[in-house]
Amino acid sequence: MSSLVTTLGNLNLDQVGDILAHEHVFVDLRTWDKPGYAQADVNDVIRLMVPELEKAKALGITALVECSTCGVGRRVDILKAVSEAANFALLAPTGIYREPWVPAWAHAANEKELYQWMRGELLGFIDSTGVQAGFIKLSAGDDGLTATETKILRAAAMAAMESNAVIASHTIRGRVVMDSLDILSQVGLPLTKYIWVHAQNEKDLDLTLRIASRGCWLEYDGIGTEGMDAFYLERITTLLNHGYGDQILLSHDRGWYDPAKPGGGTPRPFTYLHESFLPKLAAAGIDQPVLQKLIKENPFHAFAR
Repeated sequence: MSSLVTTLGNLNLDQVGDILAHEHVFVDLRTWDKPGYAQADVNDVIRLMVPELEKAKALGITALVECSTCGVGRRVDILKAVSEAANFALLAPTGIYREPWVPAWAHAANEKELYQWMRGELLGFIDSTGVQAGFIKLSAGDDGLTATETKILRAAAMAAMESNAVIASHTIRGRVVMDSLDILSQVGLPLTKYIWVHAQNEKDLDLTLRIASRGCWLEYDGIGTEGMDAFYLERITTLLNHGYGDQILLSHDRGWYDPAKPGGGTPRPFTYLHESFLPKLAAAGIDQPVLQKLIKENPFHAFAR
């Protein structure tokens, strides 16, 4: 039986409520070589972020996909502590962010070594945390994949095939998504195991539809961005009308504790989707079964292993 691999263990579909497909609890967007990178007192993170998870839980959200991968401050020990304090499931990633955030060891590693590392975290545990990676999080350069990013993507595809994990890739431009899909096809990964993160940034609808026709997931994860609701409503309803409702994921890309800011900064709540945007989808004629698909069934099937 398929299940989500989370900080609270494996969860089946009937054990979860709504799922946010792209959020953050702890992020450091400084590069890995900066003083104090990814350092914080776990109790400070708990104090700031548990109330945000409680707000989400009150709306029927019971799990979120935590997308802070290696290169942007991944701290799975902190995720585990926050998750247990809130009794809220998080999916922790393996994988590596794009350049210039790629750590020196990943530049030096070959494809096989990167594959073995990701495979180890997907089938075993991340460091000494006792937490198993739930998915693979990558990123592609805005102007195209670099040689290192291509090496990481190919290694991730092999790890995904062995573990049945999905690859979620921060990719801004549709043409770079097409290049990524071509690479994954060459390696042999079914394209249903790829999530196009930040699909909202590609404004070319024809290109978006061509990408959707290849079978991957399209993640609209900036919901709540000021002045963008009309665009999201138009794009999501268009994709639904074209028959791609089984491939759409929705989220905010919000949070988070930032160790570069005093006190971790001010988090943005994980609540806009449910409080404001879903009612707008309903007013646009999207019925409840489809809404349920978008906020529970689709994210479960995208990330379940």
